[in-house]
Amino acid sequence: METFKIFDPTFEVKPQTIDFVPRPPSLRDLRIGLVENTKFNSDTLLVKIAAILEMDHGARSHIMRSKRTSGSPVDQEVLDEFAAQCDVAIAGIGD
Repeated sequence: METFKIFDPTFEVKPQTIDFVPRPPSLRDLRIGLVENTKFNSDTLLVKIAAILEMDHGARSHIMRSKRTSGSPVDQEVLDEFAAQCDVAIAGIGD
């Protein structure tokens, strides 16, 4: 008789508190940082969002950076660049 191991992939979710930064009252003259996750069309979607925010809401400019992979965190150098050069950031997904 064969023996099998059964693995239970479930786990208990531990709640955590997230402190969100307050939203600015307006995007007028703000610089936007865009993070795309390398999935298909995420860059295209973010460029269109940036254009709307600039044309319709007065955002001053945008820069876009890519993650190494969709499952990886944003590189620290990108976070540092956004902290120095951007007022708000948007992370986008694709697929």
